[in-house]
Amino acid sequence: MSKLMIGTDLAAEMVAKAAERAAALQEKTGVQPCLATVLVGDDPASATYVRMKQNRSKKAGIGSRSVVLPAETTTGELVAELHKLSNDPEVHGILLQHPVPGHIDERAAFEAIDPAKDVDGVTMHAFAAMAFGEPGFRSCTPGGILRLLEAYDVPIAGAHAVVIGRSPILGKPAGMLLLASNATVTYTHSRTVNLPEIVRTADIVVAAVGKANFVRGDWLKPGAVVVDAGYNEGNVGDVHFDEAASVASLITPVPGGVGPMTIALLLEQAVDAAEAQSETAVRPVVTLP
Repeated sequence: MSKLMIGTDLAAEMVAKAAERAAALQEKTGVQPCLATVLVGDDPASATYVRMKQNRSKKAGIGSRSVVLPAETTTGELVAELHKLSNDPEVHGILLQHPVPGHIDERAAFEAIDPAKDVDGVTMHAFAAMAFGEPGFRSCTPGGILRLLEAYDVPIAGAHAVVIGRSPILGKPAGMLLLASNATVTYTHSRTVNLPEIVRTADIVVAAVGKANFVRGDWLKPGAVVVDAGYNEGNVGDVHFDEAASVASLITPVPGGVGPMTIALLLEQAVDAAEAQSETAVRPVVTLP
């Protein structure tokens, strides 16, 4: 049986440190970090996720602002709301709950978020920063995965990492962050031929396909590290846990693995954003002679 990579305790430490920093910022400047959440429509799962993030924000001393828009909201109306939040100095971070309804251009909506407030790491600016190793916010789930691997002393440099999935907010940035940590990265997806054979070459497997029990135990190389970034109905991940746990050296459970890390990084980056914006706001203007 493999060892579990549990994110709960590490996430709690991250949130506690974020709370300390939020309190220090408020004491020093009078500014409380504020995270605005935007929900379009009334999808029950999305509404639950938003409430959970708001509750965690409160525990971390981070203020929250909730914007709920009707399902028939147009792309233009959503973009206008995100521009409004981006221009509001009392809002330091913006989270657009995704997926949005199908008629909305999700990429246009993401790009309406000021990169300085993109604490969920969904803009092209954030992706470029991850790809080029420049300062910027990380996509929260991929960033949380890297923190979890580091906490469990998983050797990344020189390892072969196979990412299953290529979404712009999970699979693609996960590969970029692994590459930045000197892994050799293979992206796989729905058009990949001989997927099980490719996965069997991996030292690290990141499953992010959104299909329950998709990755089977006989796909894995003995001793591989398995990160299940999926969450499906019935608290089931993208990896067949029982089969994989008999082969892998380390594996994340669902729930309790990647999920807590995602929220913890979101809150940490919300405080980062508030600190950076507060510093900019109070920085004196220097007039050159």
